[in-house]
Amino acid sequence: MTATTTLIVDGANVVGSVPDGWWHDRRGAAERLRDGLVAYGETGIPGVADPPVELVLVVEGAARGVRSVDGVRVESAGGSGDDRIVELVAERPDGRPCVVVTADRGLRARVEALGARVAGPRSVRPAGPGGRAHGR
Repeated sequence: MTATTTLIVDGANVVGSVPDGWWHDRRGAAERLRDGLVAYGETGIPGVADPPVELVLVVEGAARGVRSVDGVRVESAGGSGDDRIVELVAERPDGRPCVVVTADRGLRARVEALGARVAGPRSVRPAGPGGRAHGR
């Protein structure tokens, strides 16, 4: 049996990776990202995480308060989203695989030091209007 992978998504970083007007409605952009993540819980992400996947979306700033939905737990960071992501990586059960989705180099180094792997935003986010997610 395959261990459940925890996939932690850096919401601000992933939303900001595509210039689709997200800055006009940060909360709405975070909700759209959350909704787009749901399917990955059952299907996994080829080359990134095999199913089953526990999905965690970390939001901050104007996106705080976005609610969890079936299949995606939303964590609202009280301060830095990066700090909350590092806490979540550190809190995971021993031996449980963990992947953090971000393009932030500083965050990448912090979570890799704790044993997590990192994937880029394109693994879970379309390239733009009409685009599709592309692996790493």
